[in-house]
Amino acid sequence: MKQFEVPTRDHVSENNQQIFDNLEKGVGFVPNLYATYAYNDTALGDYLQLQNRKSTLSAKEREVINLVVSEVNGCRYCQSAHTALGKMNGFTDDQILEIRSGSVSFDSKLDALAKYVKNITINRSKPDAEVVDALFEAGYNEANIIDIVMVIGDKFISNFLHGTTKIPIDFPLAPELEEAVA
Repeated sequence: MKQFEVPTRDHVSENNQQIFDNLEKGVGFVPNLYATYAYNDTALGDYLQLQNRKSTLSAKEREVINLVVSEVNGCRYCQSAHTALGKMNGFTDDQILEIRSGSVSFDSKLDALAKYVKNITINRSKPDAEVVDALFEAGYNEANIIDIVMVIGDKFISNFLHGTTKIPIDFPLAPELEEAVA
């Protein structure tokens, strides 16, 4: 299989060089997966717009989605990146492992979210009725569900890109779960 190299600033378009510069200023580095989007002149900017779009979901809710989808899809890069981001959003190491398993015993609303996300991801876009009902019972509404599905789609894009490119993980490696999720 073709080996993908992580493009450097010198090897991307001017448009992507500006985005690299902004990432350096804001994040402190250009994550390898973001750099890989820059093989295409518009994909990195498009992806960042999707990730940063206005949402009805909190940062913690988005991290629950990112962690669960990345676990179900087996994306070590995204598991690692979102473990770091989950910590930045206030989750502990133990909570992050629990979230990745698709359960959140410490918060009933996030638990309904994690169960829905795990179910819809495993069932390839067709969630069981009871997990949809549980989302509404937990306080989510139609607008929230649209945003949940948008974040799931966002994470699938990155999971698929890493699955194809297998670029090096440049975040502290997330621990493996002891039990398989699916």
